[in-house]
Amino acid sequence: MSVVRPSNKKLKTILFDLDGTLADTAPDLAYALNQTLQEAGRTPLPYELIRPVASHGAAALLQLGFGTDMAEQELSKLRNFLLDVYLQNITRESVLFAGISELLAAIEQQGLNWGVVTNKPAYLTMPLMRELGLAERAITIISGDTLPQCKPHPAPMWQACKEAGSEVDECLYLGDAERDIIAGREAGITTVVALYGYIDKHEQPHKWGADMHINKPTDLLQCLD
Repeated sequence: MSVVRPSNKKLKTILFDLDGTLADTAPDLAYALNQTLQEAGRTPLPYELIRPVASHGAAALLQLGFGTDMAEQELSKLRNFLLDVYLQNITRESVLFAGISELLAAIEQQGLNWGVVTNKPAYLTMPLMRELGLAERAITIISGDTLPQCKPHPAPMWQACKEAGSEVDECLYLGDAERDIIAGREAGITTVVALYGYIDKHEQPHKWGADMHINKPTDLLQCLD
């Protein structure tokens, strides 16, 4: 795939969304949801149904599994159970997407830096990053509760650029959800859609307004040259 970065500035920092972009976490999120459904006496859902929702957080997973007609107290109880199961099984099956290790190695070998901007709360982000062996390598890790705002607000992007020591036009952001592209675009960062991520068949990523689209992580290597 031909990849051309629109900015004339030299690329210094590559930022990644976490779930569905850097790491394939859907199997463990699906496990947590199905454990929650079983605890509530309901039938587990097939993985293929859960995967496209995996980037959208606990609320979306619970809505998929239980619908929208839940009292706040019951929803809170289910959410706590799901997140507890997930935390205890955070790398049960989660791995880096194929090609990510090669991409990160190339970034570092060329003297660039990289980081993560996710809406995942820090108490889940950091154990996952540590277990994947990435926590010490990332120049910046911005979680969903690092700032008062989270994606699609651009503030997390600006904070990540600041911590990476780069201007926004020296950065690139790769994500698999529309909120990723909105946040990056509003921040003034080059945006790339990870088409290999958790994108539902009904979504239209080519209409999100991203600068580029890639089918696999190693497609991004062309931007490093």
